[in-house]
Formats: sequence, structure tokens, C-alpha cells
Amino acid sequence: MELFQQPNVDWLGKKWFFLGFSLIFSVAGILSLLFWHHLPLGVDFSGGTHIRVAFTAPVNEDHLRGAFDRAGIRNVTIQHISSKAGDVPNQEIIALPQSTATDANHDAGRAEVENALRANYHDSGFQVLQVDIVGPTAGKQLQKQALWATVYSLIGMLVYLWFRFELIYGVAAVVAVFHDTLITIGAFSLTNQEITLTVIAAILTLIGYSMNDTVVVFDRIRENLAMNRRESLSAVVNRSINQTLSRTVLSSGLTFLTVLSLYLFGGEVLHGFSFALVVGILIGTYSSIAVAAPMLVAWQDARAAKGKAAASLPAGRVRA
Repeated sequence: MELFQQPNVDWLGKKWFFLGFSLIFSVAGILSLLFWHHLPLGVDFSGGTHIRVAFTAPVNEDHLRGAFDRAGIRNVTIQHISSKAGDVPNQEIIALPQSTATDANHDAGRAEVENALRANYHDSGFQVLQVDIVGPTAGKQLQKQALWATVYSLIGMLVYLWFRFELIYGVAAVVAVFHDTLITIGAFSLTNQEITLTVIAAILTLIGYSMNDTVVVFDRIRENLAMNRRESLSAVVNRSINQTLSRTVLSSGLTFLTVLSLYLFGGEVLHGFSFALVVGILIGTYSSIAVAAPMLVAWQDARAAKGKAAASLPAGRVRA
């Protein structure tokens, strides 16, 4: 299905506009990470207490959060577990960060939660089922594991693209994915939303999604270079992006609508996960066109400036 009939957009002609757009959002995110909200880590990474509570009747999460605010318990994360009828009780996971009266005594944090529940839900009937403590050591270990998972995925994709195409293709794709990850994490910092394990899972998903979009464009560039080596690289890149534009908009657009629905109607539990997907899909699609592909032209221009052979970018290795 062709959404656009023979588009002829000069994408490289708009490279300075794209560069300015990327710089604004990247710098804003970095400033927020360094000076404003910093990296808003959730209980999974910063340490704290998970308290699992069962209610005999459904409870409103906003009212529950308001009850904790009135009791002076701040920055509480509430996750709904079950709302089935019958013998299965309605359950909530209440996450208290390390800074919420639990630094010296985790039991004090549990007591504060129980007191707030008794004051506001004494008629509802509740029972504390389980208390799990995530210490600072475990939180730091999870941080390290999440960081290395992201680094290993980038290295693996660089090696694959180096093998599949040429090294410059892999470098361009990894730079674009790093750009996407930086802006997505910056968006969490700017909006002061917690980064949890589910958000890391979303970011790793986006790395693969963005890389897939980039590889589609690179494949078309390689095919066009092989067919006409006398054409300028700028013309080949523009034509390749235009030829894959319908596919990019359709696939990314449908995925975006899905994750947007998840963000709007998925509830508090999936809010961070779906927010990362919403931001990441938009930025990932943009970077495949406006960051990765123009880097190939910039690489050729740099070679030409050094007096090296730059008649054309390597078309890459042709493999089945």
C-alpha cells in the first residue's frame, strides 16, 4: 500500500532544521538530568519498600493516593493487581521510595501506611499481605544491570550492521539510537516521571524498533547505490527515504496509535511504560530519517574534505 505517490521531499536540504530540533530536545533533557529533576529513579532502582495490601472492596487509586498525601507520605507509587469478583480480593502494591520515612526503619514506613489506611478505609477492610524491601545495594545493582543491558544491545546492533553493511552504517544507526534514548530519558526527567524496570524494558524495545526503521532506509540506500553509482549520494539518500516513506508512516503510525491508546487508557500501572513508547516511537521514526541517513552524507563529505576517495559511499556487502 502506497500512502504517498512518488514523494519528492528534499530531506537533506532540511538537515539544519533537524539538527536544531535534536539539539533543543537533547540539551533540554541533559540540563534537566544535570540541574533540575535529575534522573527520577523509581523504587526498583533507588531502593524502598513494596507493601502489598488486600481490600475487601474496590478502592479508587486517586483517593488512596490522596489519603497518603494527607498523612504526609509523599511520592507513593500505587499499582493495582486484581479487581476480580468472587473470592479474589482487590489488591494494591504500594511502593514507598527510600526517602519516605524508610531510610532508618522500614517498619516505620509500613506503620505509616497502615495508619493512613485505618484513618481513611476503616470500613473497607484491608489486610497487609506482604512487605518487600529493596535496599540501596540491590537498587544500585539493578541500575548497573539496566545500563549494561542497554550498552550490550547497542554494541550487538553495531556489530550486526558492520557485518551486514559497512562500519559507517552501524555507527550512524547507533548514534541515531543513542539520540533516541537520550531524548526519551530526558523526557522522563523533564516531566519528572519515575524510571522503573518496565520503562527500561520499553527503552530496550524502542532501541530495536528504531533500529528496524533505520535498517529499512539503509537497505534501500544500498540497493539504489548498487544500481546507479554515478548519482550523488545526497540524491540517493533523498530518493531512498522518499521510497520508504509510505512504509515508515504506515507502520510507525499504526504502532503509535496503539501505544497512545495504551497511554491514555492503560491506567497508572502502564503509564511510564506507555509514555516511553509514545515518545520513543515518534523520536525513533524521526531519527531514522533526520539523523541516521544524513550521517552517511556527512561521512562522505568529511572524506572528501580530507582528500580521500569519496566518489560514492560503499554499497555494503550483499548477503541473503
